Amino acid sequence: MTIHSDRPATAHLLDGRGTARTIRAELKERVERLAEHGVRPGLGTVLVGSDPGSATYVAGKHRDCAEIGIQSLRVELPDTASERDVLAAVADLNADPACTGFIVQLPLPAGIDRGVVLESIAPEKDADGLHPVNLGRLVIGAPAPLPCTPRGIVALLRRYCVPLTGADVVIVGCGVTVGRPLALLLTRQTESATVTMCHEETRDVAEHTRRADIVIAAAGAAALVRSDDVRSGAVVLDVGITRTEAGIVGDVSADVANTAHMLAPMPGGVGPMTRAMLMTNVVEAAERSLTAH
Repeated sequence: MTIHSDRPATAHLLDGRGTARTIRAELKERVERLAEHGVRPGLGTVLVGSDPGSATYVAGKHRDCAEIGIQSLRVELPDTASERDVLAAVADLNADPACTGFIVQLPLPAGIDRGVVLESIAPEKDADGLHPVNLGRLVIGAPAPLPCTPRGIVALLRRYCVPLTGADVVIVGCGVTVGRPLALLLTRQTESATVTMCHEETRDVAEHTRRADIVIAAAGAAALVRSDDVRSGAVVLDVGITRTEAGIVGDVSADVANTAHMLAPMPGGVGPMTRAMLMTNVVEAAERSLTAH
């Protein structure tokens, strides 16, 4: 399929902030309905160390909780915490009935095995949707918490009525948090897109992106995708993050706005949707627990 556009010059922005705000309002109504049955979702976070960026991310998630009516369960450990300390915190949240789902904020300090910690999370409480068991369930199409950023990308496209069935989608970057699970989401029967994944060994990335209806840049390489790499009328989403002396920049060059029909910028595009999907996973887990009883 091909998405056509008569728009000149500046792309229409896919507003992740506004869309996430709408989703939070919808979640608040769902939380109020759960409260009528005596159920209150709870989000747990484990923050290890004093990384300013991590502390900011965690604070934002708990602001969302307060807005929606989700209980906040915050665990903060010092930089000196051992892997055993972190695993003990995870075990406590696994066992806590007030905790519907939780995350361990990354990155973890040196000396703590990220894989060991993440795999110790009970799959049903994996609010990020990145536990190996849940990724396996995604592969076979079984119900499970979905990875937040990929789910946020699909939700943003849906909210803006971007056609996915039969769409030619190119994902630049094949990481485990975005690229790989996103390809799985987009090829489900409910989306039925045709997906190409590009990576650092791809011979000519632009050859793929120039023909795509939808380009999703998630490689973590500043201004990797430029205006002449995208065909007129394409939908482009910037998911990459690169920290520079001038600040944080994305994978998509500013001039892409002159070519694309729609653009999810960084910041303000996919990022807010990731947090909204985290909240969605927590609320859905609470709804599942209610129907299970």
